[in-house]
Amino acid sequence: MNVSMVQPTVDANALLAGAQFIDAFSIIVDDNSLDARRAAERVFGRSPRWVQMLLTMRDTIVAPFGLTTTKSARQADIDKVGMFPVISETPERIVAGFDDKHLDFRALVDVAAVPGGTRVTATTVVLTHNLLGRVYLAVITPFHRIVVRAMLRQAAG
Repeated sequence: MNVSMVQPTVDANALLAGAQFIDAFSIIVDDNSLDARRAAERVFGRSPRWVQMLLTMRDTIVAPFGLTTTKSARQADIDKVGMFPVISETPERIVAGFDDKHLDFRALVDVAAVPGGTRVTATTVVLTHNLLGRVYLAVITPFHRIVVRAMLRQAAG
């Protein structure tokens, strides 16, 4: 399945005023009945083994800084897709994300009917708060792009 980097179609400032980063990736899947919640559950519900290893390494590095870890995020007793708290939801879009000490982020999953299936688009919006947030974003951005592509392929089911 082909995942393409696309021009984001969301207003980053409406999601996170002053956001410094936004990107979006899209894939077409042959499931005509897919809504945003089900697409987000497919995308974020499980991670390939190599992504789990990267997250474990990330958690080990960021824990001493008091940042949210994968484990603490998954334990929160709130509505989530994967480990991400749901902020808002419609059948066509789900917005999830965290506000943390170093940065706030939003992960959006949008679905739209297209000939032959459904276009699923994952958009990430980030607002950094301090030097730690800016350094963190710079370090993870190359990994982020690889991980989002891999996770988005899971939308096909």
